[in-house]
Formats: sequence, structure tokens, C-alpha cells
Amino acid sequence: MTSLFRILGVGCALVGLTQGQAAREITDRKLDRAVVGRFYSVPATPAPHLNNSGRLKALTRNGKLYLSLQDAIALALENNLDIELERYDVRVSETDILRAQAGEFPRGVPLSIREGPSGVGLPSLNASTTGPATLGGGDIPALNGVVGAGTQTDLSILGSIPLSTGPDVPNLDPTLSGTLRWNKTSEPQNSTFLPGLRSLNANTVEADVAVRKGFVTGTTATIGWNNLRQDVNSPLLNYNPYTTSSLYVSVNQPLLRGLGIAVNTRYIRITRNNRQISNLVFEQQLMSTVSAVVQLYWDLVSLKGDLAVRNEALRAARQLLADNQTAAAEGTMAAIDVTRARAEVARRQRDWSVSQTLVHQQSEILKDYLTRNSVDEETVTLELTDQVQVPAEETLPPVRQLAVQALRNRPDLAQARLQLTNSQIALKGSHSALLPALNAFASAENRGLAGDPNDLAGSAVLTGTPGLTAVRDPLFVGGYGDSLSQIVHQNFPNYEAGLQLTIPLANRAARADAARDQLQTRQQEIRLRQLEKRTLLEITNATLAIEQARASYRAAREQRVSQEEAVRAEHEKQAVGDSTTYLVMQYEGELAEAKSAEISAGNDYMKAKTALERALGSILTDNGVSLPEALIGESH
Repeated sequence: MTSLFRILGVGCALVGLTQGQAAREITDRKLDRAVVGRFYSVPATPAPHLNNSGRLKALTRNGKLYLSLQDAIALALENNLDIELERYDVRVSETDILRAQAGEFPRGVPLSIREGPSGVGLPSLNASTTGPATLGGGDIPALNGVVGAGTQTDLSILGSIPLSTGPDVPNLDPTLSGTLRWNKTSEPQNSTFLPGLRSLNANTVEADVAVRKGFVTGTTATIGWNNLRQDVNSPLLNYNPYTTSSLYVSVNQPLLRGLGIAVNTRYIRITRNNRQISNLVFEQQLMSTVSAVVQLYWDLVSLKGDLAVRNEALRAARQLLADNQTAAAEGTMAAIDVTRARAEVARRQRDWSVSQTLVHQQSEILKDYLTRNSVDEETVTLELTDQVQVPAEETLPPVRQLAVQALRNRPDLAQARLQLTNSQIALKGSHSALLPALNAFASAENRGLAGDPNDLAGSAVLTGTPGLTAVRDPLFVGGYGDSLSQIVHQNFPNYEAGLQLTIPLANRAARADAARDQLQTRQQEIRLRQLEKRTLLEITNATLAIEQARASYRAAREQRVSQEEAVRAEHEKQAVGDSTTYLVMQYEGELAEAKSAEISAGNDYMKAKTALERALGSILTDNGVSLPEALIGESH
């Protein structure tokens, strides 16, 4: 028979190997390194940075914040609070890995991002009648639904009901338990075996220690050492006081339900995938934020351009009013023409005021999105240094070719595939829970006993029998060391082995869970295909929007050039009396509309291009964003 100490040696080797593997895994992770040597303290969590980065002051001169598009993106990477929130979510995923390595059920990771604000939009020329028109959607239907709307986006494809947990995973962290106990008892006696003994008094000291460890195979092993010393005033004991000790090993191994590395490491694999998912969600948040910054930036450029158009229209209306007043004073023009010109000045003054307000609102929205604390920046004026550039010609690759690139690069699709993989891993637990519970168990124990000869032994008198005579074995005479010697020499070995079987006869709950988990996994496969199809639609819409915006821009530019020539001709005709004030105002209004349309078309092009970059998953690289730098909140 295998000796107890060989079993102990194997058990200790397994525990030591597992602890060594766990230690190596811990050192592989930043969060775990913070825990090594401090198993009972909370890992350090840095306080959030709520002050603006130094770049903001570096770009500010004389009360003006000079911003290129790249500067705006860099400020967002350093200061945007949506990105800062996602940085903490990445660290949350690390805590779940640590939890799963202990065999605990993971708590999950956040799977939502925050879209940026949509801005205030560009007003139409006749704001009093038509109201403001939203940039990036009103004139180009293909762009609607592509640009973010400032909402919370859930990236989960699992649904609101999680998968079942399946059989419990053994506690993979070794657990050390110990008991140290002392008690004194005094029991009144009413026995013919102990005549003359009023009470049975005992002083007991107990010291037990055990180590319990679970393994990824489903095995649970326990090594224990129990010790008891007792001093009793009983004449029935041969040795008093006496000491008993025992050293034991017990092993429990599931053979059906809960068996196997695949089942018992599923949480570890899921949480490691979740860490990748958190990184991908962070990347998706970066894409959303950069996309919002680009759109807000070009909206503000367009609003400033529109304000310049309205300012020019107001200046032209005032000049026309002055000319008409001079002509009326000279008697060469009717007073009604002065009235009409004055009404036109009032209308264009109102349009200019609306446009100026929108510029101010858009500036505040952009500043708020680029700062952590914008209180000190309320009086700073934004000066944008980049202007809209629309290429005359542009050849885009075929949509199918772009779709292949998007399916390979988009982080939302990558994390959706990982979610599906996690569900397939979790299914192993659901399927294992269908099986009967068949456990094999075995234990080995050695015991020892030692004590002093009891002077009272043999004094007890049984009814109808002579006095007892104590017979003492020299093996048991001694102290605690003699008890341990018996354990070492295996004088009193005990062995046990067996099987325990539990069969659920209907098993309806496990069957229902497994069926539901399988159905949900199939639903996830469908949702993944929906995401892939939506990606193709987004690319198609964005390419159509680019082509349409470029065509609209080219037409608007030609219209603006023609309208400028028409205005100059009409002014020349009015100078010689061949035109009226009404016609001049009408031509100038049409010129302002043409300029506004050109600005809007250029803005639509830039936003459609941004939408295509986001749909392709290339918006970060196209704008020079480094993911590692963004993760630590620095941009160079």
C-alpha cells in the first residue's frame, strides 16, 4: 500500500506547482503585480485627473485658443472625460481576471460607449422663415444615420439575460484554515462505573490546521493536521493527561459533472477575452470621440464661414441703404427704395445675430468636449486654423473592397466576435451541468496517541467484578513527540476510498438552461451577421455621401461664381438706372444663399469623409492617433 508520506509528497508538489504557476500568471499582469505580497489590501487605484492638460495653455495666446484639427484631436485625447471613463473600464477588466484565477464567477465588463454631441447646426439663409438647418444631414439623405447623435451606444450582442453559470469551479486559491481552542468542563456523574466520582473534569486544548486547494481539473485536495491534549480525572483512561495527533490527506475528483480543464478554466478564458474586449471598447470610444471632434471642428469652421457670409451680406445691405439714401436726397430715387433697403438691413442684421449666436454656442460645445474643466476657459475665443478642402477629383475603391478592410479593422466587430466566443466557452459549463454528479473520493490518515500513565486507572470497580487492573503499552507512554513519532512510522494508518453518485431523474432545470444558452448563442451569431451587414450599409452610405457632397460642392461653387457676376452686373445696371433696389436685393440675397450652400456642401463632404473613415475603422490611423498614447492620456 502506498505510504501516506508519498501521498503527502505528491499533494504538496501539486500545491507547490499550482502556486508557482499562479505566481507566474500574477506577475504577467500589471494589476496582479500590485497585489503580490499584499494579498489582503486593495490594489492602488489612481485618482481621476480633473485638470486640463498643459497643451491647452500652450495653444492659447492673447485670449485666443488657436486650434488646428490635429490640436483639437490631441486635446480630446488628453482631456475628454468620455475617454477617461473608458480608461477605468480597461482596469476593471483586469480585476475580473484576478477574480477568475481564484475560481470565482466574473462580474463582467462595461460594453457601452458615449457618442459625442452633434452640435448646433448651420442656419439657413432665411432664418426667420425656415429656421436653422442641421449640418451633415438635411441636404444629403445618405449621410443621415451615419453621424453620431450624442447618445449612449451599447456594444453588447448578448442581450439583457446572461448565460447560466454551470457547475461551480473549485476555489483555485489555496485556503489555510486553523483552529486553536481551549475549554474546561465539569460534568456531574451518576454512574456505577465511577463510584465516588462526583464530577468528571476535563481540560482540553485543541490545535488544528488545514490547507485546501482546488485545481483546474475539478479536483479538490485537503491536507490537515489535528492535535488534541486532554487532562481528565477519569479512572477509565490508561493515560492521563494524553495527546492525540493525526495527519491526513483527502482528495475529491468529479468524474462527470464539473470534470475537465475546459469546464473549470472557462471563467479564466472568458475574462482574458473580456480584457481584449475592454481594449476594443476603449478603441471604439476613441473612434467615437475623434469622429465627434472632427465633426464639431468642421461645423464650427462652416459656422464661422456662414457668419462671414452674413456679415458680408449685412455690409452690402448697409452700403445699398447708404447709396439709396444719397440718391433719394438727390431726387434720383423714390423714398420707397430707401424703405426697402432699410428693411433688408434689419433682416440681414437679424440673420447675422442668429449666426453669431450659433458660432458662440458651437464654440462652447467644442471647448467643453476638449476640456476636463472648462471654467477657466469661458472667455477664450477659438481660432480655427484649418479650412475645408474638397478635392476636384477622388476615386474611391469599390464598396466590397472597403467592406473587407472594415471587417478586418473595426473594433466593434472584433469585440462582437469575442463576445460570441465567450458564449461558446460558457456553453461548456451549461453542457457539463446536464451530467449526473459522480465524484470519486479518497483519504489517508495516520494517527498517534501518547500520555502519562494514569494513577487512577484500575481503581474503578464494576458491579459484581473485582477491581480493574491497568495494562499499559509502552508505545503510548510519553509526550507529544511520541505521538508524532507514531504518525511518522505509520503505526495506525487509516484509508478510505469510494464513489458518490447523484442522478437528477428529470433534470429539467439543467436542460432548460442549456437549451436557452444554446438559443442565445445562435441569436448572437445572427446579431454578428447584422453588424457585418450594417457595416456594409454604413460604408455604402458614406461613399454615396462623399460623391454627392463633392458634386453638390462643385455645383454650389459654380453657382456662387455665376451669382457674383450677376450681382456685379445688376449693380452696374442700377448705377445707370436700368435696375431697381428690389432686384439688387434679390440678387444679393441669392448670392448669399449660393455662398452658404457652398459652405454647407464643403462641410457635408468633410463629415461624409469622416463617416467613411469611422465605418472603415481607420479614423484613428488616418488622424494620427496612437492607441498606446491615448490609453495613458498623452499625445505627442
